[in-house]
Amino acid sequence: MNPTGSLKDRAAWRMIEDAETAGVLKPGYTIVEPSSGNTGIGLAMVAAIKGYKMVVVMPMKMSKEKVYTMKALGAKIIRTQNDKSYDHPEGMIAGAHRIASQMKNAVVLDQFRNPNNPLSHYETTAEEILRDTGGKVDMIVLGCGTGGTASGIGRKIKEKCPSCKLVGADPFGSILAQPQSLNDVPENQISYNEVEGIGYSFAATTLDRNVIDQWGKCGDKDTFLMARRLIKSEGLLVGGSSGTAMHVACQAAKSLRPDQRCVVILADGVRNYLTKFISDEWMIEKGFLDEAEELEEMIQ
Repeated sequence: MNPTGSLKDRAAWRMIEDAETAGVLKPGYTIVEPSSGNTGIGLAMVAAIKGYKMVVVMPMKMSKEKVYTMKALGAKIIRTQNDKSYDHPEGMIAGAHRIASQMKNAVVLDQFRNPNNPLSHYETTAEEILRDTGGKVDMIVLGCGTGGTASGIGRKIKEKCPSCKLVGADPFGSILAQPQSLNDVPENQISYNEVEGIGYSFAATTLDRNVIDQWGKCGDKDTFLMARRLIKSEGLLVGGSSGTAMHVACQAAKSLRPDQRCVVILADGVRNYLTKFISDEWMIEKGFLDEAEELEEMIQ
């Protein structure tokens, strides 16, 4: 189960459970976490259940819905500027560690370095894929941010289905894909991406690129149009990064035979993005949707 609507719930629960077992996290302590939102929501949920205080350090570009959800769960939100690098004192990750160091009894679980992030997917998500496919899977496509999901799934799948190809989906503006030449931004793309939760200007410790066989890149327009298509045509109420994964999957799966199976990870739901790519006004404002074309499509 993903009770908050994101697979990041698995890593959140595992990181807190491990910290408690290790004696790092104790009653009355505060959890401080750098997050794009979903891990923060998952941690805030567990913190609310277990009685911990929660502080989430999150860039300004992330949606208001994520902020509202975390606040409803009792978390305090500290926003950082989008242009601050991860290791800048005012950036998301270094900022979280700085804030925690100034507080009494505060712990940074740090999903970007915590081995329980990929381990949670090694033990649960990958096993569920193997169970639901009967162990017959030829390709898995998924977005990469911290790399926890990709690394955990990839390590397990390589053990059980060594011939399965793992494909990482990475937005333009991110440097995670390899070879590095893939990260060159085409003229029709921008170096800054609007999609949330995947793609970074650095590779986290939790990202094991060795398990990823192939990378695909995707721009914001293709990402959000695909996510909207999944909602409208398939009835799948997915988040924006699912559009990235599915767009890359549609390209990568062309190499498969008709009898082969491709699994695409749709990481979260639509709830966090109602004022963003779900909104026609937002899409038009960002240049991802043409109002005239939308009207023409409705008429036809």
